[in-house]
Amino acid sequence: MTHRVSPHSFGLAVRQARMARGLTQDELAAASSLSRTYVSALETGKRNPTLDTQDRVAAAFNMPLSEIIRHAEDIE
Repeated sequence: MTHRVSPHSFGLAVRQARMARGLTQDELAAASSLSRTYVSALETGKRNPTLDTQDRVAAAFNMPLSEIIRHAEDIE
């Protein structure tokens, strides 16, 4: 069975990873080629990011996307 991570859990995982690295939303947005408002909406679960967007965020953190997904699963 395939388990889908909710946008809310993914967003919390992104926020926690961003804060652990001492990045602002502006810095994450610039590193992932997203707008700051999109990063904010992503972190609050108001956006359901595409795989491409998820990959860009993971690359900005210099970590595998699977690590963010695992963290989001732990949050759920």
